[in-house]
Amino acid sequence: MNQDPLSIWHLISGASLLVQFVMLILVLASVISWGIIIQLGSYQRRAKSQFREFESEFWSGVDLTQLYRQGNNAGAIDGAESIFRAGFKEFSRLRQQGSTDPDAIMEGTQRAMRIAMSREEEKLEANLPFLASVASVSPYIGLFGTVWGIMNSFRGLASQHQATLASVAPGISEALVATAMGLFAAIPAVLAYNRFSAKAEALTTSYETFSDEFSSILHRQVHSK
Repeated sequence: MNQDPLSIWHLISGASLLVQFVMLILVLASVISWGIIIQLGSYQRRAKSQFREFESEFWSGVDLTQLYRQGNNAGAIDGAESIFRAGFKEFSRLRQQGSTDPDAIMEGTQRAMRIAMSREEEKLEANLPFLASVASVSPYIGLFGTVWGIMNSFRGLASQHQATLASVAPGISEALVATAMGLFAAIPAVLAYNRFSAKAEALTTSYETFSDEFSSILHRQVHSK
């Protein structure tokens, strides 16, 4: 049974080594991108759900000390709860030191929450630069493989007395596969980057709002005594 000379696998196996190397890079970039998409998508969904649950518990009227102690028995702590714990821990430590300056206590508390918020923001945006790179570079890598493959096809025509469509079609087709693979890697990456960037920005804004509200509560406590 003869293999179709224009089948995808035949075109890939018949391409030059450089074009095959380009295809391999694009396949690896696509596989890694999908791994990041699945992992980051799962983390952001979980972070959003955890934020809603913690925010609901926080505003339920529970004592802040009790809420802080509950976190000691929990597993991994992320999101707003991490910001809360960092701020409340620093707030309690500064007050126990006997500091009489409320502004100094609040400054230290807010600094601790900003550090925790920066760490949470890094988690939300993890590997987004890689997706951006794949989205922007993959089409050009694929285009490079296409141009190289077409050049080889025309160079092969120079040794033939009569050029026909049948003689040039396989070479051009295998070259165009590289462009298709570049787009296959780039399109999901750019869509995922835009979606995850928007979600990360929205969650970061929610964290900032929570931090400001929590600071207001602590500010009233430290100035009431």
